[in-house]
Amino acid sequence: MLRLNPPAHRRHAGFSLIELMIAMVLGIILTAGVVTLFVHSRQSFSQDESVARMQDEGRYALQEIARDLQMAGYLGEPLLPVSIALDPTLAIDADCGDPGQANWIYNLTDAATGDINTLTSVDNADGGAAAAEFSCIDDGELVVDTDVVGVKRIAGNALAPADVEAGNVYLRSNNTLGILYQDPPSVTPVPAPFNDWEYRPRIYFIRSYSNVAGDGIPSLCRKVLVGGGTPTMSTECIAQGIEDLQVEYGLDTNGDGSVNRYLTNPTLAELQQAVSARVYLRARTLVEDRRYTDNRTYTISNAPVATPADNFHRRVYSTTVTIHNLRNMQRLGI
Repeated sequence: MLRLNPPAHRRHAGFSLIELMIAMVLGIILTAGVVTLFVHSRQSFSQDESVARMQDEGRYALQEIARDLQMAGYLGEPLLPVSIALDPTLAIDADCGDPGQANWIYNLTDAATGDINTLTSVDNADGGAAAAEFSCIDDGELVVDTDVVGVKRIAGNALAPADVEAGNVYLRSNNTLGILYQDPPSVTPVPAPFNDWEYRPRIYFIRSYSNVAGDGIPSLCRKVLVGGGTPTMSTECIAQGIEDLQVEYGLDTNGDGSVNRYLTNPTLAELQQAVSARVYLRARTLVEDRRYTDNRTYTISNAPVATPADNFHRRVYSTTVTIHNLRNMQRLGI
């Protein structure tokens, strides 16, 4: 049978220009879809990661301040503040407290009234109000209309003699008498047998920046006592993105051990009756989400109402804690 070969132009035929253009358009559309999916997935991942970090920061911040409030006035043993003396050489380089009371950070009672000052606060403070109560807080670092909380206590466990470090401040007590001293003590503190506990005063506040002034990251910070040489109060920021701190104090006004009323701005005399505290924190993400606008209105305790209208995600965290030690001091007749 005779077989005819197809024409040469049919043997070498390829895509036409129209077919090639259609293929390119379809490829561009497909590529654009893949890129869009990737970008959206990346944005969602970044948003989820940012929100998860905010939740971690908020929960950790709440845990830290709640633990300190629970232990406000903890002295390790059933020891009254009036039974605790100060080592004659104990000093402070940068004090933090009433500027009119020397060594305020070490004294566990108010010089003017004799009230226990292991728990102190400023409600919805501005820089001036905070500095009047806590002299180590600068006007420019505090976020206005947020609370400041001061707690004086010792660490939870007594130390073995080998764990006492030179330069740090400790409470030594024998269940009857006590003395605050910087190791090594200048005098024999108390008769043996005794125990040593690390002294841990802390003052919580919301700072307008985290690492560098002007970085725009509000943070929960605290002033802590740092030993070595002459002890001083230093700033330690523990959680970024915390915008607001509000505390309400539950008072036992009739001595039955239960809360009768909550106050947002108690006096030091009223804080002698504190048996619990409600703590509120408002946290935000560190990174803006341009696809989201926070138009919610936040009403927390007696803080000014806030409607951010920006691109940060936010959460409010709260807890209620029992203040054990002030109640125990009341039972001891304080």
